[in-house]
Amino acid sequence: MASTSTTFEIPTAAPGVLASDALRDPKVRERMSPVAVKLFLKLSDLWRLAVDQRRSLLGDISKPTYHNWQNGKIGTLTRDQLERISLVLGIHKGLKLLFADESSAARWLTSPNRDLPFGGVSPLDRALRGSIDDLYAVRRYVDAWRGMK
Repeated sequence: MASTSTTFEIPTAAPGVLASDALRDPKVRERMSPVAVKLFLKLSDLWRLAVDQRRSLLGDISKPTYHNWQNGKIGTLTRDQLERISLVLGIHKGLKLLFADESSAARWLTSPNRDLPFGGVSPLDRALRGSIDDLYAVRRYVDAWRGMK
C-alpha cells in the first residue's frame, strides 16, 4: 500500500540554499516563521538588544506583535520580516567565523567604525536605522571581510 505524505518540503536551489522565490509562497513562510522568530529572539538576547532595537531590526513591528512573538503566538511572517531575520542571523554567523569569542564580536558590532558603510557609527547602529538596506550593508561588509563575494 502506497503511503501519502503530508510533509511540506521547503524549495531549495542547492543543499542549504533557499530557492530565490521560495518566500513568495505563504506555506513556506508559515513553516519557517516559528523557527525564524525563536532564533531571532535567542540572538537578540545574546546581543542584549532592547525591545525597541529588536522591533527596529524587524522592520518596526508593533509592540503587541513583538510581545505575541515572545509568548509563542507567531503567525506567518512577511517576506520582509523573514529576510530581515535571515540578514541578522547571517551577520551573527559571519561574526562567529571572524572572531574567536562572543565578546570580541560584540565589541566590533557595537563600536564606532570609520569604514565607508558605517561613517563613524557602530555596525549595530547602522543596522538599527530601520531600513532593510542598512541590514544588507552590514551583512555585505561582514561577508566581504570574510572573503566572500
